[in-house]
Amino acid sequence: MPAALISVKNAAFLSAGYRPFFLLSALWSAIAVPVWLAAYIHGYAPAAMPAMTWHAHEMIYGYAAAAVAGFMLSAIPDWTGRFPSHGLPLAMLASLWIAARLALLFSAPLGALFDLAFLLVVSIAVARELVAGRHWRGLPMLAALLLLLAGNALVHLETLGIANTGTLGLHLGIATLAGLIALVGGRIIPSFTRNWLARMRPELKAPGQGGLLDVACLLVTIGGLAAWVAWPYSRFSSAIEILGGFGVAARLSRWHTLAVPGEPFLLVLHAGYAWLAFGLAFLGLNGFFAWLPASAGVHALTVGAIGTMTLGVMTRTTLRYAGMPAEAGAGTLAIYALVSLAALLRFTAALAGAYTALITSLAGFAWSAAFGLFALLYGPLLARPRTH
Repeated sequence: MPAALISVKNAAFLSAGYRPFFLLSALWSAIAVPVWLAAYIHGYAPAAMPAMTWHAHEMIYGYAAAAVAGFMLSAIPDWTGRFPSHGLPLAMLASLWIAARLALLFSAPLGALFDLAFLLVVSIAVARELVAGRHWRGLPMLAALLLLLAGNALVHLETLGIANTGTLGLHLGIATLAGLIALVGGRIIPSFTRNWLARMRPELKAPGQGGLLDVACLLVTIGGLAAWVAWPYSRFSSAIEILGGFGVAARLSRWHTLAVPGEPFLLVLHAGYAWLAFGLAFLGLNGFFAWLPASAGVHALTVGAIGTMTLGVMTRTTLRYAGMPAEAGAGTLAIYALVSLAALLRFTAALAGAYTALITSLAGFAWSAAFGLFALLYGPLLARPRTH
């Protein structure tokens, strides 16, 4: 076997999906937003897509899709007891993602080919693991990947001049990511909180999880997201979105959020879930009263819920797999503070009037700093072997 292939096979960086994809996701997120700001402020747009479409697409199907791939390719082997994808196949999959990002800077057809191939290959890999491990509870994860693949295809169809489906594809991507937060967050947040409270606040009742109320809240949340995708400007959809937001809030209210401010790794997950509740409810209320541009609610879901939750999960997961205690140092606290600031600024930019461009730019800088700091602090952990 060639020495280069031996090196790839044994490289710690390619031993599990979270390692390359968390780092690539963070780096691209930190880079792509300043590129978008250049287009937004100065009209500079080095892309095969219109600047606004490229920005939304790369946040959903570039950065977020990579984070989802990293999470699934690492979590599903834990659930099934099978060995994770690693070595050369993982290197080729990461290369496919990188090729898509580069191609979309100059060629719409080539970019679409690589971009759709990436999500297709990830979907096949996840399906194979779920079937081989007979882990049928993981099928919603596969469904989410297939929805992301479909949404991505809808965006590319418009970019290629085939169909007017770009907005539908972007909405489907955001709704799918938000649905994943509702589903996965609804499992891990109360579980992590329960474990922490058992050690630190045993006098408190364990966070509520499961039961008919929990299922009903999750279903109405998924319903609100689906309504926003299917009929984004309908009063009926607005009502379902409001109910969905209250469903998320009802679940969160059972998880002792007020008891965890002293544990940053928990607080950031609770904050991300709260952004999901606020974003859905605001989208619905804004549909009735049109207080702010629709982008305000969308950014509550994207920058607020998706951005906060991905960084919360990536930091905690990286430390766990690195064999290190989940202790938030000054750098991690700065990451959480910066992404929270980015979410607040991006939402309030709609209220800034003549200062909208300035506030949007500040939000972009805070976002890039958060993900850049993650890459700087956690990149070495992602590249080296587990300590113990």
